Amino acid sequence: MHGITEAGIRPARPRRPTPDADRDGFVRGVYDEYGPSLLRYAARLLGGDAHKAEDVLQETAARAWTHADVFRGHDQHLRRWLFTVVRNLVTDHHRAAGLRPLKLVPAEELDAVWERPDHELTLHVVHNAVLDLNEQQRTVIGLVYYLEYTVDQAAEYLGIPSGTVKSRAFYAIRALRKALEDQGVLDG
Repeated sequence: MHGITEAGIRPARPRRPTPDADRDGFVRGVYDEYGPSLLRYAARLLGGDAHKAEDVLQETAARAWTHADVFRGHDQHLRRWLFTVVRNLVTDHHRAAGLRPLKLVPAEELDAVWERPDHELTLHVVHNAVLDLNEQQRTVIGLVYYLEYTVDQAAEYLGIPSGTVKSRAFYAIRALRKALEDQGVLDG
């Protein structure tokens, strides 16, 4: 009784899986169920490049691993999310492939607009105007305009709806415009 067997030894309790083991199992399930179709989809978007498609699948799986807690029990959203991740990764790949190496130009030939005193003053005024925004607006401006996140990416990062990101960005830009008009930097 009391968990002791006839031999006087308590049977070992089954070990509870660690959170990482749970995530690993989740990703194995993702590979088993969606891997082949995600790989075909990525290869098709990449013009048949199977090696790059495998890289995209691995990155998708890594992102699924980090989001395992979110999707566990919400399988109806998982498939759509996985295919969206693949599409976005392929889009990023195409964008990166479109970048060309910079052409080296002698410093004397550069149009150093950023070194003009009036430009420096404008940058300082804009920077101060951004600092006058509330924290939520500064964060959205930083993500959307400086880091070039899409509205959906910023929403996911902040954990808020896309509409809230759009609203904050709208009011932040409006406040910036008013502040810069009041300081004479922009024409009203």
